[in-house]
Amino acid sequence: MLQSLTDFWNSNQTLAILIGILIIVVPLLVFYVVKALKEHPKGLIPAALANMGERFGYYIMNAVLLLFLCSKFGISDDAAGWIYAVFYFLIYVLSLPGGMIADRTQKYKTTIVSGLVVMAIGYGLLSIPVFGSANGGISWILVFTCFSLLLIAFGNGLFKGNLQAIVGQMYDNFEAEAAKKGEEELKKAKSKRDPGFQIFYVFINIGGVIAPFVAPLLREFWLKAHNLAYNSDLPRLCHKFIEQKLVDDDTANLNALAEKVGHTGAVDGTFCQNYLEIFNTGVHFSFIASVVAMLISLAIFAAVMKRLPDPAKKEKAAVKASSQEIQNDATEIKQRMYALYAVLGIAVFFWFSFHQNGQSLSVFARDFVATDAIPPEIWQCINPFFVIVLTPIIMVVFSFLAARGKAISTPRKIAFGMFVTACAYIFLAIIAIAQNYPSGEEFKGLAEAAKMAMKSSPYVLIVTYFFLTVAELFISPLGLSFVSKVAPQHLQGICQGLWLTATAIGNLFIALGVTMLNSFPSQWMTWAVFAGFCLISMTIMLSMVKWLEKVTK
Repeated sequence: MLQSLTDFWNSNQTLAILIGILIIVVPLLVFYVVKALKEHPKGLIPAALANMGERFGYYIMNAVLLLFLCSKFGISDDAAGWIYAVFYFLIYVLSLPGGMIADRTQKYKTTIVSGLVVMAIGYGLLSIPVFGSANGGISWILVFTCFSLLLIAFGNGLFKGNLQAIVGQMYDNFEAEAAKKGEEELKKAKSKRDPGFQIFYVFINIGGVIAPFVAPLLREFWLKAHNLAYNSDLPRLCHKFIEQKLVDDDTANLNALAEKVGHTGAVDGTFCQNYLEIFNTGVHFSFIASVVAMLISLAIFAAVMKRLPDPAKKEKAAVKASSQEIQNDATEIKQRMYALYAVLGIAVFFWFSFHQNGQSLSVFARDFVATDAIPPEIWQCINPFFVIVLTPIIMVVFSFLAARGKAISTPRKIAFGMFVTACAYIFLAIIAIAQNYPSGEEFKGLAEAAKMAMKSSPYVLIVTYFFLTVAELFISPLGLSFVSKVAPQHLQGICQGLWLTATAIGNLFIALGVTMLNSFPSQWMTWAVFAGFCLISMTIMLSMVKWLEKVTK
């Protein structure tokens, strides 16, 4: 029995890791569902499942996007990074027009359905395995790919914020019903909102923990069907051969890797073109799973949408409250907005640092970590896995402190989250110094044997993602809570849009991570930049804590 398990692990490490993760995640999923059904509005689980399906499809693409752009088009890490960054920027910033469309038409559910359909079309276009020669076909195919990404971003903008608005309306109605039963019941109902959004957030990450396995498994299957194997560095060398740009040890490395993946003939242009098409076709097929995920989300949402609340009703009720608040002291409203802008500034640097998981950390996993048997995309599942496992622990800690009169304010939690983010990059900087890592470009030019001798253990990535996940749990959901506390009642929608815009700005500059990784003479300098930004942000946040706590009372 033990020998059989060992053989399965050696031959199917990617699948074995997925099975191990599911063994841990499924019982936790049951726990969250049972808790939600007992203590929260009935619509929470259907809405969370609809969101989980959409996020599953999205995270399939997100896990492979940067590396896929490099392997298919032969473009540099920097160029692929900027395409990824602009896409990530649009994902968030288009939530503003998506919300405006829903507000103006008062058809939130129809807007959500439209978003799912548009995203399904975008993923469908990405799933088509079209290729061209290096001399003429690449440019229009890259434009076609970027157009598909634009469709996905626009569809996400129609979907993302509007579904969250419906969940918020669920709790508004939940609290209104509780208020009819007395003050004590209302207090209990209000205490359920934050845990409810945490459960909703967990379902997002359930999709995220499974999705990164889809493309690698399909790619490995497609390569094996053609008697070839996976190697992360071979596509780059194949492109350089086709473009006649091989230098130094590239030729020897190309020959060695071609033999390693199972090729026995001549290593020529035909082999290189063939390997690239087979390698990337498997990734194209993974986007079919994204289409299926969108359709499943659409089916779930369509089945329950008549039973879900309509935020349009909330807008009508808010008009009176808004007119009353406008008559209040304008100075207080200004103070709230100033507090919001201060936290948004901190959020920009957090997302700039955190979303390196699809940028510099993916390139680091591909080039500097010993992951021959485990594709670099797989390491992105660690973050959502930790979210699922750590969320109940964080909730218990917060409840324990609050019960003893030692509750930590939201601004202090956000400051602590920035410190934990800095710890992740300080850890990476120490590893880079210990390993004497050069720039990414210099590292790629080394002989294959020299690169293998310098690579780090996979545990480096696990520790890094642990730090980043703890920071995320202190900042992302709590940041949304902070916005809801300080936002004037007649500016709730605009303030939520500002939070997403701050996220978008942080995402726009994430490509700088890859640029620094490949161009700075020593790798530790890259991680030091991120650590420095986080520590400065933490210091600024701590200097404003008392003021922010006063504003949020």
